[in-house]
Amino acid sequence: MSPSPSSAPAPSAAPPAYAERLGLPWWYWLAGLGLAGLLATELWMGATGVRSWLPFVLLLPATVAALWWLGRIRVAVHDGELRVDDARLPVRFVADAVPLDAAGRREVLGVGADPLAFVVQRPWVGGAVQVVLDDPADPTPFWVVSSRRPVELAAAIMAARDAA
Repeated sequence: MSPSPSSAPAPSAAPPAYAERLGLPWWYWLAGLGLAGLLATELWMGATGVRSWLPFVLLLPATVAALWWLGRIRVAVHDGELRVDDARLPVRFVADAVPLDAAGRREVLGVGADPLAFVVQRPWVGGAVQVVLDDPADPTPFWVVSSRRPVELAAAIMAARDAA
């Protein structure tokens, strides 16, 4: 008897316990597009033919793509997992989740930081959560994940762990 072709578990219809996107502030978009427009104008000045429109066609969409890429990271607690972009951590391996403010994040990621830690931090997001792991098979001691609402994220992680 052969295994069924869809042996992967079906996605849950339940909403995530916590979800956020670490997008860029609006003024990053304004500054980025303004700088791209200024650079395109500098390249265009006095040019004719293809050089008159090519900088605008290339630089403005490239800037939009780069800004979108910088703000694409999603953080969620869903189906017993902490999901950060493509990384997934089953909450059964979480020993503790500590919300950090900007100073706490700076201390955890500073000079004495553990080089084996898994870090997803965005400088434009002030807070973070340090997720301490309890998995003897994993050399990673903890995760540090940026969050605009670190207290809520830490609470969601601990609630999911306690429910599992």
